[in-house]
Amino acid sequence: MIAIRGGAHAVLEALEAEGVQTIFGYPGGAIMPLYDALYGHSIRHVLVRHEAAAVFAASGFARTTGRVGVCCATSGPGATNLVTGLLDASMDSIPLVAITGQVRSTLMGTDGFQEADVCAITQPVTKANILIRDPKTIAREMRRAFAIASGGRPGPVLVDIPSDILKAAIDHAESASFTIAMPHVPIVDRTAIARAADLVRRAKRPLAIVGGGVRRGEEAVAQYRRLVAMLGVPHTATINGLGAGEPGDHHYLGMLGMHGSKAANLAVHRADVILALGMRFDDRVTGRTDKFAREAAIVHADIDPSEFSKIIPASVSLAGDLAATLRALCDELERSRIPRFDDWGDEVARIWAPPPSDKVDGLSATTIMDRLFAIAPGDTVVTTDVGQHQMWAAQRVRPDHPRNFATSAGLGAMGFGLPAAIGAQFAQPERNVVTVVGDGGFQMSLTELATLRRYKLPVKILLIDNRNLGMVRQWQELFYNERYSATNLSDNPDFVAIAKAYDIHADVLDCEDDIDRSIAAFLAHDGPMLLHCVCYPAENVWPMIPVGGAIDEGIESKP
Repeated sequence: MIAIRGGAHAVLEALEAEGVQTIFGYPGGAIMPLYDALYGHSIRHVLVRHEAAAVFAASGFARTTGRVGVCCATSGPGATNLVTGLLDASMDSIPLVAITGQVRSTLMGTDGFQEADVCAITQPVTKANILIRDPKTIAREMRRAFAIASGGRPGPVLVDIPSDILKAAIDHAESASFTIAMPHVPIVDRTAIARAADLVRRAKRPLAIVGGGVRRGEEAVAQYRRLVAMLGVPHTATINGLGAGEPGDHHYLGMLGMHGSKAANLAVHRADVILALGMRFDDRVTGRTDKFAREAAIVHADIDPSEFSKIIPASVSLAGDLAATLRALCDELERSRIPRFDDWGDEVARIWAPPPSDKVDGLSATTIMDRLFAIAPGDTVVTTDVGQHQMWAAQRVRPDHPRNFATSAGLGAMGFGLPAAIGAQFAQPERNVVTVVGDGGFQMSLTELATLRRYKLPVKILLIDNRNLGMVRQWQELFYNERYSATNLSDNPDFVAIAKAYDIHADVLDCEDDIDRSIAAFLAHDGPMLLHCVCYPAENVWPMIPVGGAIDEGIESKP
C-alpha cells in the first residue's frame, strides 16, 4: 500500500482529479492541515484578505468560465464569512465548492473555540452541504460535491472537514473504488417542443427573453443565436443573460425589467408569445406579476422544473438542458415553414433609444459609462459591484458572450465587484478585465487591492464616486419624500492615495473634457489601475419602474 500522509492530501488529489488549478482562500487553525499540504503543491492558492472575497473570487472565476469555482476557509468565523457569497451563488445558479475546516471531531457540539455548525447554517443557501466524518470517504465526497455543483441547475456546495479528518492517514486502496450518481437532467419532451413550435408559428408578436441559463455552455449560446436569427424575432435579456445575442443584432432590445430599456419592456407588454429561456421571472424583471405580458402565451424553458408556473403561469413548459431544448426547438421549426417576424422585430427595434440621463451640474456617471463601453473591446470581461453603477453598466455594456459580464444579480451583494474581477482575471489571464464599482461597495472590499499587488493582476477598477449610497438615495428621493437617511458618503477617503499605498497606479477623472483621454489611458495601462471618477452626487438611473408598477409603466425622469 502507498500511504497518503493525511486526509488533506486526499482533498488535493480530489481537486486535481476535477481539473482544479486555482483555489481562493484564507487560512486558520482548523483548515491548517490543508494549507500544510498545499505548501509547494501545483494547485495555486490565492490568498485574499477576507473570506468573503474568497467566495466572490471563486464566483467570478466560475461565472466567466462555466467551470466550478473553489474556495476554502477555516472553521467558525472563517466559514460564516462565506455565507453571503454562497447565497449569491445559489440565487444566480453559479457552480461553487467551498471547503471549510471544522474543529476536531471530539470537540464538535461542545462550543469549542471557533466552532460553528456550518452545515446547519448554510443548509438554506447551498445546493448541498457535506460533513466528512470518515477520511476514507474524502475522495468520494469531494467528487460528489463537484457533481452536484455542476450538474443540473448549478449551485454552491459546502464540504466541511474536521481537522482530525484532514490529518488522518489513509491509503489509496481504501479510497479508490466508488461511483457517483450524477444529478438528473430532464430529457427534452418532444410533444412539448411541438406545442411550443406551434405557438411560435401562430404568433404575430413573439418575443424571446434569455436568462442566466444560457451561460451553461457554448452550445446554448450558439443555439440561442440560431433561434433568434432563424425567426427574425425581437429579443431581450435579463441581467444574467446579457451577451447571449449576436453582437450587432438590431433586433436585440437590451435588458428588460425595473431599469430595462423602454423597447424591451413595451415589447413584453405587447407580445402574444414569449419564449422565456433559462430565466426565472425575478421580481425585478416582471414588475407587477398580474400585469406582466397580459396578452402572451408563455413558453418557459428551464433545467429546473420547480420554476415552471412558480411566478408566471406557463402555457408550455420545456424541462431540460437549455442547449438541448433550443436545438430541439430549432430543429422542430425547420421541419416545415419557418415563420419570420422581421416586421414586428423592426417595429419594436425602432422604439429603442439610449437610456435617458439626468442633466447634471458636474461629471456625469452615465457619460463615463457610454464612453467606456464605446472604447472597450467586446471581449473585455466586465464585473460590477451593486448599486446605480451596476444598472448603468448593465444598460450600456455590450459583451460578445454572456460569460463576459458578471454581477451579483439575484442577491445584489455589495463588495462583489473587485473580488469577482480577481477571480475572472485568474480564469482569463490574457483578457482585459474591468470592474465597475461604486464608492460604497468598493469600501467593502478595497483591501483586495493587496491581492492585485501580490499577484500582479492587471485588473482595471473604474470607481464611480458620487459620495452617496446612490441607489438608496435615489429611492429616498423618489419614494421617501427626500428624507436622506444614512446615505451620505461625503467623507469618503482619498481613494487615489489608498491605491498608491497598495502600489496600485491611480488617477482622478473630474472633468468631462478629460473622459476620452482618461479612459483610453486607463484601458491601455500595463498593470492594475484605479480610475477615480468624481461624479455628480444626485444623478439617477432611468428608466425605472416604480415600486408596485407594471412593466409598461416605467418613468424616465422624476415625477
